[in-house]
Amino acid sequence: MSEVFVEVRDLHRVFNGTRAVDGVSFTINRGEIFGLLGPNGAGKTTTIRMISTTLPMTSGDVVIGGHSVRERPAEVRRLIGVCPQEIALYLELSALDNLVFFGRMEGLSKAEAVRRARENLELVGLAERARHRVAKFSGGMKRRVNLAVSLMNRPELLFLDEPTVGVDPQSRNHIFDTIEGLRDEGMTILYTTHYMEEADRLCDRIAIMDNGRVVALDSPRNLKASIGDPDEVTLEDVFLNLTGRRLRDRG
Repeated sequence: MSEVFVEVRDLHRVFNGTRAVDGVSFTINRGEIFGLLGPNGAGKTTTIRMISTTLPMTSGDVVIGGHSVRERPAEVRRLIGVCPQEIALYLELSALDNLVFFGRMEGLSKAEAVRRARENLELVGLAERARHRVAKFSGGMKRRVNLAVSLMNRPELLFLDEPTVGVDPQSRNHIFDTIEGLRDEGMTILYTTHYMEEADRLCDRIAIMDNGRVVALDSPRNLKASIGDPDEVTLEDVFLNLTGRRLRDRG
């Protein structure tokens, strides 16, 4: 039996009378890569913000590692790491100094922050560039540093929001390998992406949201099998069948 690590319970969020999230429930197992997909405006980002403690919920709750987000957010924050879509780095600092800074913000001693920073830069394939200024890095390298920063507190649950947007193929493959390695070591990962082939490759299960609700939840293969031959159907086909909209549509 898989151990449930994240339990989302009847989550609601209302903005000015509009139900942005309308009764979302799902579980994520420990050591699972769980994809959360949806067109813009589906409620995906709002859901993630509530799960990661940055947005209060109107009703419902989320339990992570036995801790309620509503009642014990500080305990939850100790368990999670967030790799945002935006590059959240100090460009004039070196990669190493960025990681040490954020590690110190997490309460690490300087020695421990330096040790973890070097380990994480090795993990993302940038150990040889540790002393180089981030301003000189390619977009893909910056995203790999972003990922390394999110691992400084050794999270049990990692949020990855569009981690490969605008990256070169080499960095993309390195990010994939890193994510799969983290999963194999037991980390639980909540993954969002606009690239269907990424979700198909990486995710053990996928929830698709539309109009504030989960409209489908299963493994990539089972989702494809629900509308045809899973060896012929793509996740893009499934997505369009369920939502009628392309994932990159705006508005």
